[in-house]
Formats: sequence, C-alpha cells, structure tokens
Amino acid sequence: MTYLRDLIHRLRLGQSQRQISRDLNLARETVHKYTLWAAGVGLLNPGVPFPDDATLQALLGTAPQPPRTPSSVGPYCEVVRDLLGRGVEMTAILARLRESYGYQGSYSSLRRFVAQCWPSEPKVVARVHSAPGEEAQVDFGPVGDLYDPHRAQVRAAYVFVATLGYSRHQYAELVFDQKVSTWIALHRRAFESWQGVPRRLVPDNLKAAVTRILVDEPVLGEAYRRMALHYGFMVSPTRPGTPQHKGKVESGVHYIQRNFIAGQQFADIEIANRRLQTWICEVAGIRQHGTTQQAPLRLFHDQEQAALLPLPEQPFTLCEVRTVRVHPDCHVTLDGSFYSVPWEYVPGGPKARGERLTAHISEQIVQLFDGADLVATHLRATAGGQWRTCLTHYPPDKAAYLERTPQRCRELAAQIGPATQQVVEALLDDRPLDRLRSVQALLRLVESVGPQRLEAACGRALHFGSVSYRHVKEILNAALDRQPLPETEPVTSTRRTFAFARAAGEFFPEAN
Repeated sequence: MTYLRDLIHRLRLGQSQRQISRDLNLARETVHKYTLWAAGVGLLNPGVPFPDDATLQALLGTAPQPPRTPSSVGPYCEVVRDLLGRGVEMTAILARLRESYGYQGSYSSLRRFVAQCWPSEPKVVARVHSAPGEEAQVDFGPVGDLYDPHRAQVRAAYVFVATLGYSRHQYAELVFDQKVSTWIALHRRAFESWQGVPRRLVPDNLKAAVTRILVDEPVLGEAYRRMALHYGFMVSPTRPGTPQHKGKVESGVHYIQRNFIAGQQFADIEIANRRLQTWICEVAGIRQHGTTQQAPLRLFHDQEQAALLPLPEQPFTLCEVRTVRVHPDCHVTLDGSFYSVPWEYVPGGPKARGERLTAHISEQIVQLFDGADLVATHLRATAGGQWRTCLTHYPPDKAAYLERTPQRCRELAAQIGPATQQVVEALLDDRPLDRLRSVQALLRLVESVGPQRLEAACGRALHFGSVSYRHVKEILNAALDRQPLPETEPVTSTRRTFAFARAAGEFFPEAN
C-alpha cells in the first residue's frame, strides 16, 4: 500500500515511469500496469482528493491481476482434505495420489496447495525473562568424534552447556558420556566456575536428571535430588518434547557447535577443553549478545554473580544412587567390580529384608545402605574386575579359612613353638600335594587342646618321623603327648632325594 501511494503521488507530479521504476526499484511492467489502473479509476486527476487507505484498498480490488496457473493438486482437493482430516502425513498423501490416481506432480506442489487451501494458525511464543541469579538452563549436544587419551581411541563426544538466564554467560565442557556421575560432576564444576549457584535449574528429561517423565510431576533421580538439596537450587524440567522451553541453552549449544567446533580439529579432548574454556572467556564472553545487546561476561560480573546463592563449604560428592543385588558370595556388583557386605544380608540371612541394597556412589567412595542403615563402606574401584573385600563380612568359619594363607599359617605356628613350626613347614613344603587345609586343621587344634599340648604332639610326631595332621591328632586323642619321649635315637626321615642318572636328551635323540 505504501508503494502504491508513493507511485500515484509521483505520477501526479509528472514523474516518468522510467524514473519511478528506478527510484522505487519496481519493474517497468509493474509501474506501467498500475499507471493504467490509476488512470482508469481517476486517481491521476490532480483535482481529485487522494483517497484514504480503506478507499484505496477497495479500489485496488479492481486492479488487473496476473493469471494464475491452477494447481496440479486441484482435481484431488477432496481426497487431500479427507486424508488430512484423518491425520495422514503429506508424504503419505503424495504416495496415495500417485498410487491410486496416477498423480505426477511434485511434493512441493502438494505443500503449496495445502498451505493455500488450509493455512495453519501462526505459532505464538512468549519470551520468559529471568532476574539475575534466578535461573540457569543445562543441556547436552553432539559434537562429533574426539580422541580419548585414556582409552587410546576415538569416541563420540558431547558438549555440556549451562547458560545463566539473565547474563547469558555460560559454562561448557566436552565429555564422552551422559552418565549420572558425569552429570553431577559437570554441575559442580559449573557452580565453581561461577562462584555461586542459581536458584532454579532447567534441564530436559534425560535419564541422569529425571527417572520418570511425567507431564505434571516428573520424578527426579536420587543423586540429582540430593545435589539440589545440598546446593539449595530447585529443578524445573521442561515438558516432554518442548526443547524451546530452554531456548537460551539450546542457542548456546548451537553457538558452540557452529562457532567453536565447526571447522576445527583437536589432538584430543583435553586440549579441546582447554581451548574451549579460553574461547568462552575471550570470544563468547565478550561478544555482543543478540538479545541482551551486552557482553555476557561483563553483565555476569556486573549484575548476576552477586545475585547467585553462595557455594556451600563442602562440595557435593555423591555421584549416583543405584539398587544392587546381594549375591551368595557376600558381594554386590557395580560397574564390573565387586564390593563385600556382611553375610547377614545375603538372601535368607538374618538381616536380609530382600535381596537388594542401595549403593551411594561418589567419586572415591562406595557406601551400601539397607534402607537408612549403613551396611558397608569401600574405596571405589578404579577399573572393572577389582574386588573390595572385608574379611569380617564373611561368617567366622569362612573368614578364618580365608585369613589363614600359607604365610599366615607359618606365623601362627612360630608363635606356638618350634616343633609346630617345623611340622607346618614340612607339610607346606611337601610336593606335589597341597597340604594347606591340613595345616589349617592342625592349627585349629590349639583351640581344643591349647598350644602346649599341640607343641608336645608335634614334637613327638617329629621324633618318630611321621609328620601329618592325622598322626598329630591321633597322638592327642591317645594323650601320648603327655608321655615322655623314649631315649632311643630319633627316627630319620626315609624320604630320599632322587636325581636323574642320564640326561633327558638321551631319550629323545634329535632326528638326523
């Protein structure tokens, strides 16, 4: 309408069509067409008052319209209407038209026809503004493959971004997974970089944050819930399928993907992270943000940092909470490693209220709980296949068996006496039979007869050259250990040491 009023005004002033076309950047054919129309409705007469917009719009309806080519989808209008009403997608509609009606048009023609006949309602959005320190939005985004120096292999990587809602200042870090432990550690490092905590965090519904995705009342993961209580922030997950509800961090993820990651190569993820931290402060932090029209880092230091909640004295250490099963060997399994629990908690044990316990996993410690009762505490294994076993968690008989290794048996025998020590050494040195169980049984005799009688019985067994657990036990059963030893010479051992008289090579001569 503005162009039309200007064109008519210039025509009334006597300006040529060529000049009008050049000044208004319109095609000469267009200027000529509207010149004829204006003259036909009397608008070029200087004595006629210039009409208002409503009158001009009504007169414009009489203007010549260019002929329109009918749509190739027009003959199938009712078919398309029916399929759209049943919720059929347009790609499927195109396939139906081609299969059933021999339609030869393109998908673009179908889309234009649908948009013209049944225009969709415009989507209206409302921008949500947050006060300083009120909100931060968090999200992950894929960044392709990066080299992992710890595993010596290339892996798929992600960027974690936390964006403050007021200043748009962000914390970002590249990682290889989205596990609960990684999620918790990233939040802690973000808070430490800001030297404060926002009052509300807005994540999406990833499993590290939300265990049950409900529209009105999502259920948070236990570790994330405890972290929120520790730092004092609220968690407000987005509704399922609505990433626009955290559009500030979505824009932050895209900004890093397009401006930092794109077109660059890094030797490994550690170098990439160091460069990313520098880039956030020296490039992203000092740019003029498109919405706030200010530098995020300066706005953060000037207004938002002071409004954040203070950091607690101790950082949050819990990384994950899991339910684990107690096995009959008094151990539970976590990430391929094994942690012991008291034998009373195995299935059928006196304290077993079920087969499962709750494992609270931190970066260095693993704690096992039965409800609110702490059952066991272990150092966290550094690799799969490691065992964290406390012998006191076994029943007394099992623990005693495991404690009495060959070295421990030698130490106990030396404490009883030299004769017992000599018998134990002879049994352990006997080959090829492993006599550790015999030694353990021998040492257990001290519990029933005492160290003096066991020492005397071992001395008598040595005197007669019959060193075995059975012989020592028979001496004790017959109370022969109380009898003095005969004054005869002690019996020497009949065991002889054999050696080969001929070399083994004589039996297997080399082939000529």
